[in-house]
Amino acid sequence: MTRSIRPLVAGNWKMNGLKADIAIAAEVAKGYDTVLKQGVDLAICPPATLLFTTSAALIGARIATGGQDCSTQNSGAFTGEVSAAMLADAGANFCIVGHSERRTLHGETNATVMAKAEAAQKALLVPIVCVGETREEREAGKALAVVKKQLRGSIPDGATAATLVVAYEPVWAIGTGLTPTAADVAEVHEAIRAELGRLLGKAAAAGVRLLYGGSVKPSNASELMNVANVDGALVGGASLKADEFLAIARACNG
Repeated sequence: MTRSIRPLVAGNWKMNGLKADIAIAAEVAKGYDTVLKQGVDLAICPPATLLFTTSAALIGARIATGGQDCSTQNSGAFTGEVSAAMLADAGANFCIVGHSERRTLHGETNATVMAKAEAAQKALLVPIVCVGETREEREAGKALAVVKKQLRGSIPDGATAATLVVAYEPVWAIGTGLTPTAADVAEVHEAIRAELGRLLGKAAAAGVRLLYGGSVKPSNASELMNVANVDGALVGGASLKADEFLAIARACNG
């Protein structure tokens, strides 16, 4: 954890949730007590169909919401796409871009991710730019090189600590129950901070929130959140259970 940075725990619901599941967000809001509010920010990224109602349910709770993806375009004849402006209009504060499931299942390139991050910033959303290596890349000793290349190709020019969040999510750890060692996470997050320093300048890079994601759960959250340069978590499955999501938030709160 970086002492000078307020941590963020963001929940990515992925393609899960119907109207009745707004109750999960309400339970999170109920448990987001004064102590937690003093030490950690929370965000929930539901599917687009629930974004407006989730945002409305969280009014006054000081819990942000976000989209899980956005179009590179602001508007137009792009059937099925959702623009960053639309997400903002539905109440979003953040937008996840470049998640490995988008990169692998939809063939998104670094250039596409950068365009989406720029679109999010244009709509006054904070992009959560995801980077991470596959198991094959890690076993080949290429993890740092892969992550640095993704950063160089995905981070918009001129981004600042206020307009950018980066999430390290090793592809092989997402939804598998596997996690890298604390030493592995520390090595990658240190490399991310250094690479951001080269891209944005050291002053800006020093304040960017770096989240860890990939099978984060209450049982491992404390260890992961106490790693240097880890400023919170991007949580998948555990964010669908209010008690587990809040337990991870408490791990960030020391």
